[in-house]
Amino acid sequence: MKKKILPVVIAIVLIIVIAGASFGKTLWEKYSYSKERADLADYFKMAGETDVAIVLQDEIIEERARLLDGTYYLDLDTVHKYFNTRFYEDRGEGLLLYTIPDDIISAVTGSREVTDKDGSRTMDYIPARYEGDTLYVAIDYVKKYTNFEYESFTEPNRLQIYTQWNERQVTDIKKDTAVRVLGGVKSAILEDVAAGDKVVVLEQMETWSKVKTADSVIGYVENKRLNDTRIEALVPVTDYEEPVYTSQTREGKINLGWHVVAGTAGNDTLGEVTAGTKGLTVISPTWFKLSDNDGGFTSFASQNYVDKVHNMGMEVWGLVENIEYKDSLDMYAILSSTTTRAKLIDGLVNEALTYGLDGINIDFEQISSDCGEHFTEFIRELSIPCRLNELVLSIDNYVPMGGTDHYNRTEQGIVADYVIIMGYDEHYAGSKEAGSVASINFVEEGIKQTVAQVPAEKVINAVPFYTRIWETKDGAIGSQAVGMDMAEEYVRAHNITLEWDEETCQNYGEYTADGSLFQVWLEDERSIEVKLNIMEKYQIAGVASWRLGFEKPEIWDQFEAYLNR
Repeated sequence: MKKKILPVVIAIVLIIVIAGASFGKTLWEKYSYSKERADLADYFKMAGETDVAIVLQDEIIEERARLLDGTYYLDLDTVHKYFNTRFYEDRGEGLLLYTIPDDIISAVTGSREVTDKDGSRTMDYIPARYEGDTLYVAIDYVKKYTNFEYESFTEPNRLQIYTQWNERQVTDIKKDTAVRVLGGVKSAILEDVAAGDKVVVLEQMETWSKVKTADSVIGYVENKRLNDTRIEALVPVTDYEEPVYTSQTREGKINLGWHVVAGTAGNDTLGEVTAGTKGLTVISPTWFKLSDNDGGFTSFASQNYVDKVHNMGMEVWGLVENIEYKDSLDMYAILSSTTTRAKLIDGLVNEALTYGLDGINIDFEQISSDCGEHFTEFIRELSIPCRLNELVLSIDNYVPMGGTDHYNRTEQGIVADYVIIMGYDEHYAGSKEAGSVASINFVEEGIKQTVAQVPAEKVINAVPFYTRIWETKDGAIGSQAVGMDMAEEYVRAHNITLEWDEETCQNYGEYTADGSLFQVWLEDERSIEVKLNIMEKYQIAGVASWRLGFEKPEIWDQFEAYLNR
C-alpha cells in the first residue's frame, strides 16, 4: 500500500514545486527591475551629427539647435519665439541687425565681421550663417543681447537653457538607482544616478516621481529612492541688462490736430484751420509723401509755417504717409531693404532738422502682414536719430481689431514716444453695410486693447471731425464723408429728425427718397464729449483729431474741458 502511495506523493510534490517555480517566475517577471537601457539618441530624437536637442526650463522642446564648427546655433525663428524678437534678418543684403536705443549692430552673414557706431570688429565665431535657406544665429551672440543661461552636454548633444529663475523643488537620491523612461520597474533605463545626487522634482505621484538629472535627462525615479525634498531658489543670471528706451513724452495732455496740406499753397491755410481752436498743443501737417521705392518722398515743409506755429505756442510734428502714391509704391521693397530704410530715415530726419520740426508722425497704412517685421524694424531704426535729436516720434495705428497685430504696438510702445489710435473708420467708404464712423463701443475697445499693449501715458486717441452720409438702394451701398457743419446742413435741408442712439452715443437720423434709404450717424459736440470721457477714463496721453477745418467751433469747448481735467 505504501508503495502505491509514494508515487502519488512524489507527483503531488513535483506539481507543487513546478507550480511554485512557475509562480515565482511570474512574480520575478512582474516585480524584478529591468536592466534594459534606452537609447538616449532615440530618446532625444537626434538626427545627425550637428543636431542638438534643447531642454528649455524643464521641457524638451521640438525646436533644435545646431553644432557647427564647435559653435552652438539657433535658427532665427527659435530665437524670436523663445529669446529675443529684435534680431532682424535682411536676406537681400546678407545682414543680421540688432537695434538698441542708440545704435544698430550689424553682422554680415557667413562672416565674423560685426559693425556698430564704433566701427568694425572680428568675432571669435561666425555670429550668423545660413544652412540651406535657414538663418542660424550663434547662441553666444544671442546671449550678448538677451538675459538667459545655457549649459551643453554630450552623448547625445543637448543644451539646457534657462530664461526664468523661479523656485523649484529638488531632492537627493537616497540610494544608487536608475532614472527610467516611465514610472515602472520594467521601463527602460535612461541614466544611472548615485546616492547623494541632486535631482529636480517635476511631478510627484504615488510611488514614482518625474525628475530631471544634473545633466538634463528627464525621467522617473521611485519615491522610496528620494530623500530630503525641498524648495530651492535659483539665482537669476544678470550678466545682460536690458537697454532703457528713453521717451520724449510731454507733460500734460496732448491735443494734436492734423492739417491736410496737399501742396505748398496749403501751408497758407494754417491761420484758417487754427482760427477758433482751443488748447491745441501740436499741429501735424501732411507734408511728407512717399513717392518711390528707393526711399524718396515729396516735401511741402515750410520754415515760415514752422515759425508761425511756434509763435502760437504749439509744436510741429510733420506727418509722412504712404497713401498719395500708393498705387506705385511697394512698401515691402521700401521697408525690407536696410539701405532703403536708411535713406528714408536720413531724409526725414534731415528735413525735420532743417525746418526745426519738433517731431515726426508716421502714417503708414495698409501694411501687409508679411511686411510687419520690416515696418517694426523701420520704427526701431527711426527712433535712434529721433531720440538723439530730441524729435518726438509718433506712430498712427488702426484700431486693434482683427488683422493688425503685425503692426506690433507693443514694440512701438517701447521704442516710440506716442502711439496714436485712429479711432474712426469703423464704417468707411467701401463698407458692406452702413454705420457709424466711430461708435462709442468701437472707440472704447480700441483704447482698451491698445493700453493693454502700450503704456497709457504714450497712447493718444484720434477722433473724427467728419460724418458719413449713407445711401442704400437696391442692395448697393455708398457714402460720402463731410465735415460737421456740412453734415448738419444736410440734416436741416432734408428735414431729418435726429434721435440720440445710446448704442453708438451719436445722434442718428434717416429718410427715404426715390427708393433710396439715407442714413447719418452724426459726429457733433455731444458724441465727441462722450469719446473724451472714455479717454479720461483710461488716463491716456491725449487726443488727436482728423481733420482740422472739419469741426464745429463748439467742439473746442469740449476739448478745453477735457484738457483741464
